[in-house]
Amino acid sequence: MHIKVVVLRKGVSVNMRGATLLNMRTSSITELRSFPFLCRKVSNNPYQHGSQNGTQTSPETKDQLIENELTEEEQRRPKRKPSESSVLLFPGQGSQVVGMGRGLLKYRNVKDMFAVAQKILGYDLLSMCLDGPEEELMKTVHCQPAVFVTSLAAVERLNHENPAAIENCVAAAGFSVGEFAALVFSGAMDFTEALYAVKVRAEAMQKASELIPSGMLSVMGRPQAKYKYACLQAREHCLSLGIKEPVCSVANYLFPDGRVIAGHKEALDFLQQNSRKLHFLRTRPLPVSGAFHTALMESATEPLRDVLRQVEVRRPEINVYSNVDAKRYMHEGHVRRQLAKQLVSPVKWEQTLHEVFERTQGQSFPHTYEVGPGKQLGATLQKCNMKAYKSYTHVDVTTHDD
Repeated sequence: MHIKVVVLRKGVSVNMRGATLLNMRTSSITELRSFPFLCRKVSNNPYQHGSQNGTQTSPETKDQLIENELTEEEQRRPKRKPSESSVLLFPGQGSQVVGMGRGLLKYRNVKDMFAVAQKILGYDLLSMCLDGPEEELMKTVHCQPAVFVTSLAAVERLNHENPAAIENCVAAAGFSVGEFAALVFSGAMDFTEALYAVKVRAEAMQKASELIPSGMLSVMGRPQAKYKYACLQAREHCLSLGIKEPVCSVANYLFPDGRVIAGHKEALDFLQQNSRKLHFLRTRPLPVSGAFHTALMESATEPLRDVLRQVEVRRPEINVYSNVDAKRYMHEGHVRRQLAKQLVSPVKWEQTLHEVFERTQGQSFPHTYEVGPGKQLGATLQKCNMKAYKSYTHVDVTTHDD
């Protein structure tokens, strides 16, 4: 089978390779590489596979060397006006909704992407996205691959309707699992291998979440709210109940006074019951199965780290920002390291938006596109940077214009 596919960055056409294991579920990267996948150009980066003289450098030294190289590259590039450039934002788990993908099927390559996903995942992802059932789509093992594939399918729609948005894209960021989609778009990972890594990630997170009753709580606080102190009080409450090594910490920094706190169920119950005393305006439990981006996900890191060692990773062709520290990825080792660390680290989304959209007074902002289900990232951008939000567009995945 040979399928012509538009690559997700800069509209370059590539071929999906012939598949020999189309009727078999994948169980290893060796098998996976017999599947069709989006072939990307490997960057001519001297630090891609170690230093030029063969000596080993520390991750920190390597990061600094490549940051210097990237700065020199950027100085040599022709300057593009911010108003003529674009930024793509990829949503994460929680944005899924039954019916997503329905507005994308008429665009080239989208059905092929879902067909490849079915071979890798072992179930009909497209059918689940379109028709549910909702309780199945909401499960971590299903919704993460669903959001990943649907978001990249939304890029195909954007490429069809506004190819300049793809051609002139200078940066991308993804929320949690959305970071994998951002990396595929940037050329750092191949579609199929990234999807396989997302599959392993989702299964490991689902398994970890089943070990201890836990969850996530969306919190809107007053200016005087002290979130870390609230988490400390919640952990002390858990200790009083006899819970050993309780976990309660900020899992997502969304926008000023907007946080997601995650941890043991008893800790989250304490926060809700004492919300007024803690200066919380509103609390809402999230429909997720575990305490993602906290120490309770530690058991999920090794399966993800293992698969990331096997997949091919390259330096992104555009700026892609890590959830862990809101800094851009420097090289393939940096990508592997941060993606694994992300599982047990808070998503610094507010900080990422500041990093992406920081500019001098009077400088115009790029066009920003949220590619994937939901408009949550647009809502956080609105609260973090209203001027940048004025150039925001959501690429709809549930309906299409006839």
